[in-house]
Amino acid sequence: MARVKYTDKDVDLVARMMRAEAEGEGKQGMLMVGNVIVNRLKADCLDFGDLRSISDVIYHVQGGNYSFEAVQKGNVFYNRARESEKRLAKQTLDYWREHPSKFALWYFNPYGPCPATWYDQPHSGQYKQHCYYEPAPNSCESVYLG
Repeated sequence: MARVKYTDKDVDLVARMMRAEAEGEGKQGMLMVGNVIVNRLKADCLDFGDLRSISDVIYHVQGGNYSFEAVQKGNVFYNRARESEKRLAKQTLDYWREHPSKFALWYFNPYGPCPATWYDQPHSGQYKQHCYYEPAPNSCESVYLG
């Protein structure tokens, strides 16, 4: 059973996001970005309480800007998803979860050391250039449920 409901268009959109946000970090890095997308859809809390679809997650606006840099800058639209990225997207939509993105709702590339917190959320780990952050204890139980 898939972690979230999705369509073929969702697979394509997640695959394009994974490529745009983390192609330079290989398959593992792209899977981690995909996992954050799924986690945001699963999380019914914090800034993510009204997200009901993959499209809602990808085009979510926080503080007047799109949540993902690839949408802000348009990178997500430059290249179509390749079959290899679609397979990775389907993998993360269906079942894939791994530390440090396992419960992460945020990530970013600080071009330096990862801060211990980001907007008061604890650092869960780093993969290559991206720092991952999961919700503070007791602030978003739904992200830990699967």
